[in-house]
Amino acid sequence: MGRQTVVVLYVIALVAVVVGVDILFFRHHLWERLMVNVGIVLVFAAFALRFLKRS
Repeated sequence: MGRQTVVVLYVIALVAVVVGVDILFFRHHLWERLMVNVGIVLVFAAFALRFLKRS
């Protein structure tokens, strides 16, 4: 797979996780949802920086 395909799949996975968590757990809780979404994005960013760096 090309690098661009991996990045696109990674972003789709990020969006799916954020939307899934929002719908399943934090539908009516604005601030909690915002904090969890920021946390999820930070975890995905840390994973990307660790494992998806350019060689």
